[in-house]
Amino acid sequence: MVVELISVGTEILLGNIVNTNAAYLAEKCAALGLACYYQTVVGDNEKRLGETLQLAKSRADILILSGGLGPTQDDLTKETVAKVFGKKLVEDARTKEKIQEYFKKRGKTITDNNWKQALVPEGAIVLDNDNGTAPGLIMEVENKTVILLPGPPGELKPLFEGRVFPYLQIKTDKIIRSQVVKICGIGESMVESMIKDMIDRQENPTIATYAKTGEVHIRVTAEADSEKHALKMMKPVVHELKKRFQENIYTTNEEVTLEQACVDLLLANELTISTMESCTGGMIAARLINVPGVSEVFKAGYVTYSNKAKRKVLGVKQSTLKKYTAVSAKVAEEMAQGVSLLTKADVTLSVTGVAGPDGGTEEKPVGLIYIGCSVKGRTKVMEYHFDGSRMKIRESAVVAALTLLRQCVLEYFSEITFGKGKNKKN
Repeated sequence: MVVELISVGTEILLGNIVNTNAAYLAEKCAALGLACYYQTVVGDNEKRLGETLQLAKSRADILILSGGLGPTQDDLTKETVAKVFGKKLVEDARTKEKIQEYFKKRGKTITDNNWKQALVPEGAIVLDNDNGTAPGLIMEVENKTVILLPGPPGELKPLFEGRVFPYLQIKTDKIIRSQVVKICGIGESMVESMIKDMIDRQENPTIATYAKTGEVHIRVTAEADSEKHALKMMKPVVHELKKRFQENIYTTNEEVTLEQACVDLLLANELTISTMESCTGGMIAARLINVPGVSEVFKAGYVTYSNKAKRKVLGVKQSTLKKYTAVSAKVAEEMAQGVSLLTKADVTLSVTGVAGPDGGTEEKPVGLIYIGCSVKGRTKVMEYHFDGSRMKIRESAVVAALTLLRQCVLEYFSEITFGKGKNKKN
């Protein structure tokens, strides 16, 4: 079955808000095995919305509209849908009662325009909205299923999860499931070349690569008659990807970020960490601190932007700064070692470089970054060259630092495992 998504709201067209609803609904429809060929954004205009509906119903079995169900004059979705499909609007007593309860509970006065939300197309299934005043609606008309959902994500998502998803599940005899394989330390072109043979012969499951800042995600997607069958189909493909990319895969869990994978690795091996940043200005520490439970491993984070701070806080030698400058492998090394001595952390990360847009030279151009990582006194420094805006360069440096952190910890335990027979978790 084919579904079409229609997002209603002039504020979306103007870029005042990001259309996260469409991304959410598209993902959920894909999980239901529904084919989505078109997504449309239309403003709060009856004529244009009517034209959009006419086109959508000519090419889709299911129409899902979000937004435009509120109490104001420019909320026209329900009225326009009723007009296009020849339905009268009638008052729904339960919705009227819920609107009264909603305002009474909050101690607010009901304005007359709020009663507009109690009007529903004749014959529609009314979906109670426990997070707002505008109900969701389902209409079966002209061999089409038309679903209307309120625009605020905090209202739309619970309604879809609780009522719409189960309703649509009955309508389809297949499902689509996917699993992501997240890779760091290898570029997109290299990843694609390493799995070209798998892509060339793919049918079901399918394989697709997605480039992120400093990462590549491979999504394996299977279409089947049940979740169990879909998972069974994906298993050998994911196994083959693990075999090819090995330790460059940091997770196969959709919810796990690179920073969480790093924190989990530190926790598993009972390691503490401190950071020392120059051009990234605390962004590495911020990413790590986003992870729940990081307080078990994170000791301290420093931002030493000036040469004086690098000397006074970390003990970077003035002679090193004079000979090599602040943007150098030697300074990154002394930063990593200095913060290790200062905080007694097992693992330290340092970063220094030229984020731009000014400050670059022929010898040290904008985008030149040095990152140091010290694990139990073993220090490794890497040189990187990034392109883009100041923020893009800094973001790339953060991901590179987290990737280097992970690699150095894994290398450290790999060496002591083979050298001393000591085994630590990956």
